[in-house]
Amino acid sequence: MEITGKLIKILPEVSGESARGPWVKGGFVIETEGEYPRQCAFMMFGADKLAMLKNLPMGSSVLVKFHPESREFNDRWYTDLRCWDVQPAGQAAPTQAWTPQAPAAAPAAAPAAPAADNTAFAAAPQSPEDDLPF
Repeated sequence: MEITGKLIKILPEVSGESARGPWVKGGFVIETEGEYPRQCAFMMFGADKLAMLKNLPMGSSVLVKFHPESREFNDRWYTDLRCWDVQPAGQAAPTQAWTPQAPAAAPAAAPAAPAADNTAFAAAPQSPEDDLPF
């Protein structure tokens, strides 16, 4: 999913140690644009992802690519918006250009079968029981 908004806050980084090694997470908050602006908080895991935030000035318009994730704990549901890419809104990601190619020659097709005659269906008697109220 993607959303565009104004960067209004960078959340503090939290780090720790797990059985797999050290980890770091952080986040940021954006405010969407439009008639009814909303504030959305996103989480990022990993130093490489957090480095993307350091180059973005506060108040700038950003494009956020994320996926929502929910989990249950003690009959309560918790939802995170996990960001995997954030960049200035005007900056487009480099993509491979599409170039049209001439269509390949198709083999000769067999003649089409004639259309079925549907007059028997149209001539079926109508009864008041078949008349639906909608």
